[in-house]
Amino acid sequence: MILENMILDNVRNMPPSGIRKYFDMINEMDDVISLGVGEPDFVTPWNVREAGIYSLEEGHTHYSSNAGFIELRNEISKYLNRRFNLSYNPETEIIVTVGGSEGIDIALRALVGPGDEVIIPEPSFVAYKGCTTFTGATPKVLNLRAEDEFKLTPEMLEEAITPKTKVVIIPYPNNPTGAIMNREELSKIVKVLKDKDIIVLSDEIYAELSYSEEHVSIGSFPEMKDKTIIINGFSKAYAMTGWRLGYVCGHPILIEAMKKIHQYAIMCSPTVSQYAAIEALKHGDNSVTQMVKEYNRRRRVLVDGFRKIGLDCFEPLGAFYVFPSVESTGMTSDEFCEKLLMEERVLAVPGNAFGESGEGFIRACYASSMSNIVEALKRIERFVVSHKN
Repeated sequence: MILENMILDNVRNMPPSGIRKYFDMINEMDDVISLGVGEPDFVTPWNVREAGIYSLEEGHTHYSSNAGFIELRNEISKYLNRRFNLSYNPETEIIVTVGGSEGIDIALRALVGPGDEVIIPEPSFVAYKGCTTFTGATPKVLNLRAEDEFKLTPEMLEEAITPKTKVVIIPYPNNPTGAIMNREELSKIVKVLKDKDIIVLSDEIYAELSYSEEHVSIGSFPEMKDKTIIINGFSKAYAMTGWRLGYVCGHPILIEAMKKIHQYAIMCSPTVSQYAAIEALKHGDNSVTQMVKEYNRRRRVLVDGFRKIGLDCFEPLGAFYVFPSVESTGMTSDEFCEKLLMEERVLAVPGNAFGESGEGFIRACYASSMSNIVEALKRIERFVVSHKN
């Protein structure tokens, strides 16, 4: 038996994440400053950790309901309403998932299959294309442009829609570019979609990390409420990556379909994480505010630093990434990142890991200490100077 032939083509032909290679490399290197990992350097706030610990001490180690504890879903509902003007019934319109990634997966599996198309603006999170491909549907990539600040334009979207289009992904605030879309910009997207039989998958995991203005969800537009699925979670805003907890919100018909997949494949999310998340939503606002304030300070230093080095960098107003252009160095994204890592021990991620339109850029994450950011900028400047023609 040739085992490789037993693997489905859409799995076998999907390349591994372009990010993994670099993380594997640094495991065998010393003195590396990582601006590569999209993970807060903050530890989960103590009161949140304590709630998780206390749940174990009290022996709360059994399954929750498939959709998650109703107390947690109630808190999610209240949080979304007060922060983003979103209204979801905790009993029928919210599922607690294993990270936001599970939400993306079950949403796409519930909605698309062979013959369907999913519009994916890129550069963007690598899971969108993979999860789409694994369903048998076709990812239809929209190559966003730096001159548009990597925002999705209505003209681009209109042109990409075909009779096969079933889902459009709206990934803002964006990983890897740090781009956001404000209310006026989203309203133009709404005009394109409001009368079409297309579901929007709005990934809002970085919603709290918005620096110039409050985050606006496309689901807050009345005409989009029933046809939008919201993906969010606790990893980024609450520094809870290892707790693996997210949630998905949408119309009861959509949620019921996703819950079927969730209950067969997952059963329920980890209960210790759910107890911790309840505490985060009840008493975590101040911790989020303080972390966002620090991210903003680091953002400014990193953007200014790249510009002083001579690497063009648009203003990222969300998430915790900077996406400077390295075209002026004459190197490709991969060449720049590999040489930077080997010569100066700084890890950044090539922009093309997030789609072909990311070629010529690198992603640098400022969820790292200020001292590391300052030292990394010194090393990057030395590297760029040494490679000038």
